[in-house]
Amino acid sequence: MQKAPPPAELARIFEPIRDDLARVEQEFVKQVESRVQVIPQMARYIAGSGGKRVRPAMLLLAARLGGCSGEAAVQYASVVEFIHTATLVHDDIVDEADVRRGRDAVHSRWGNDITVLLGDYLYIKSMALALLRDDSLEMVRVLCDVTLRMIEGEIFQLTKNGIVDIDEEEHFEIIRRKTAYLFAGCAKIGGMLGSTTPGQQQALWDFGFKLGVAFQIVDDLLDYTADASALGKPIGSDLREGKVTLPIIYLLRQGGAPAREVIERVVRDRQVTEADWHQITSLLAQFGATDAASTVATEYANGARAALHEAFPPSAERDALTSLLDYVVFRDR
Repeated sequence: MQKAPPPAELARIFEPIRDDLARVEQEFVKQVESRVQVIPQMARYIAGSGGKRVRPAMLLLAARLGGCSGEAAVQYASVVEFIHTATLVHDDIVDEADVRRGRDAVHSRWGNDITVLLGDYLYIKSMALALLRDDSLEMVRVLCDVTLRMIEGEIFQLTKNGIVDIDEEEHFEIIRRKTAYLFAGCAKIGGMLGSTTPGQQQALWDFGFKLGVAFQIVDDLLDYTADASALGKPIGSDLREGKVTLPIIYLLRQGGAPAREVIERVVRDRQVTEADWHQITSLLAQFGATDAASTVATEYANGARAALHEAFPPSAERDALTSLLDYVVFRDR
């Protein structure tokens, strides 16, 4: 696969909405104030761990694409950041992941019981914040729909954990529900806040959905290709958690008995030795499995670009969303 030029840094892509993103972070801290002191303490710890803020940024850029900026866009961007954060908090417990973005996961510091409840708190806060606006009903319907699909995706993935022979369609159903629908909702809500036609809102939904699929495929690829210190979590986490993702599906299809033997052992034992890891990464390269998965991510990104460009004329906001596609496909963390 031909290599693309290095992706633009997120700071440059998000420069037009830098102030609004800062307000989203401020809103997050403001909304978690509570007399129960552990709640803001935990929330500040989460906020301090950084993150790409891709989802709220996409909503803000889509809103500006439709001519909307200001308080409403910041408020809904804060809502989707609450939803995403709640999901991460719960995911780390389910996956028994001790590290998130290079730091202890929240449950590693405060325990599972409190952390589960914090995730619930963040979900409820997201909807309460959305309902502060008089024009919120249609947006809340979208948010409830995508949040339910995310939870269904998590449940479906749990039923497939440890199953080596998960098929490609089942895996894509997990990706769609866990990741793509929230991306789609972010883009569509941004458009709904502005002066966009139903056709343009559908185009934004398609853009966000395809970008979300590409994002998750690349995220899964990074488990096999990234440097652990850059990624912020141990390499090989997916296999240790029993998750078979697209590059492994392709490897099992092409790699024969040697590939199946090592993958089945790792998924069964939930341990990856240095020798196992060297064998797996060598087989992935030998049979072109990572390249094949990367090609699929690029195809989804190209589809997202087409949806956006067909519905909207050139603008700084469209350029920023297009640059975001390149970042998603070619990022290294």
